[in-house]
Amino acid sequence: MRQPAGVGDAGSLVVIGLGYVGLPLALRASEVGFQVTGLDTSPTTVDSLNDARSHVDDVSDADVAGMLEAGFSATTDASCLADADVVVICVPTPLSPEHGPNLDAVEAAARAAAAHLRPGQLVVLESTTYPGTTEEVLVPILESSGLRVGVDVNCAFSPERIDPGNSTYTLRNTPKVVGGMTPECTERAREFYQAIVDTVIVAKGVREAEMTKLLENTYRHVNIALVNEMARFCSELDIDLWDSIRCASTKPFGFNAFYPGPGVGGHCIPIDPNYLSHRVRTHLGYSFRFVELAQEINDGMPAYVARRVQDILNGEQKAANGSRVLLLGVTYKADIADQRESPSVDVARALEALGAQVSYHDPYVPEWHLNGHSLTRVADLDAAVEQSDVVVLLQAHASYDRGALGDLKRPILDTRGVLTGPRVTRL
Repeated sequence: MRQPAGVGDAGSLVVIGLGYVGLPLALRASEVGFQVTGLDTSPTTVDSLNDARSHVDDVSDADVAGMLEAGFSATTDASCLADADVVVICVPTPLSPEHGPNLDAVEAAARAAAAHLRPGQLVVLESTTYPGTTEEVLVPILESSGLRVGVDVNCAFSPERIDPGNSTYTLRNTPKVVGGMTPECTERAREFYQAIVDTVIVAKGVREAEMTKLLENTYRHVNIALVNEMARFCSELDIDLWDSIRCASTKPFGFNAFYPGPGVGGHCIPIDPNYLSHRVRTHLGYSFRFVELAQEINDGMPAYVARRVQDILNGEQKAANGSRVLLLGVTYKADIADQRESPSVDVARALEALGAQVSYHDPYVPEWHLNGHSLTRVADLDAAVEQSDVVVLLQAHASYDRGALGDLKRPILDTRGVLTGPRVTRL
């Protein structure tokens, strides 16, 4: 086995999919001595990584340079799979146009792995999906090679738990759940991840491992919907929900704080619960009512934000039509560049539908695409504020001066509950 200088006997790994999940995994595996190859369908991504340029918030250019020095390479050529001891699939699993699972990328990765499968390999799926995917989709494709899972090759599922921008809980110190098709498959996967992370949790089986991630994100999805609905009626009842959450958080047991916002974003919460709901509906014939209600509430928040902006403008004796609205922060999460499923898009669309002139500022997003056209980030934030009729804080990036925003002479809608001041209205 080819090993660069200084690399031990950890083995060879191919990570399929070099996004927010795959690239941190490749980095960590490289650090502990694996000979890592990254396989991706995007030539742009591959070329950038081979030139030591990262496209992921949690992995710096210096990290990629270190990976390259340790022997890492990125490629679009699937023949690299033939030499791998371990193959980990970290490809996107978006929703279909009908809001059901879209496993096209998983199936393509599985076919690539099957075409180069050899005895003794371990294939792990990390992409979030519905319970049954590993057994019903991945395994049959792998076995089309003529090799049998659990006999000739090992196959397991391990849900990704990457939290972009979280420097406290990283891939290394976040426990990793694994479940294999057979006890031997599970043990092989446990041994692999034990070399990479501090703690490995063994699930009863592959479906339990698949269900783990959906349970985690459905829990968050439902609780966010709860406080989002509360935010609506608390505003009507003149109750400061944010202060109620602060007070409730002092209880040392039985309460976990969740906060309202302009909607839910990222790859996980807006998508993963729908995978579970779709599985229940198609296989059991009834709906997962909690998830579907939560989806309805959270999906309605951008329009609700636009209505609150309209209310603020009415209080200023101005119509939304023609008013200048400045949006601050359009990423789905604070202090990262990730825009996946960001509710800011739907907020801006709702405002434009009211006739508002929308502009934005975000230190992480130099150009923003909306309704078929590009919006250029305002260059002078202070001047843009002065020229606006209302400001909307959608994402509370650390670089924003909260004291200064709270002192604005212009009305500001705070959707994150972080500002105080005479012209501040909280969601």
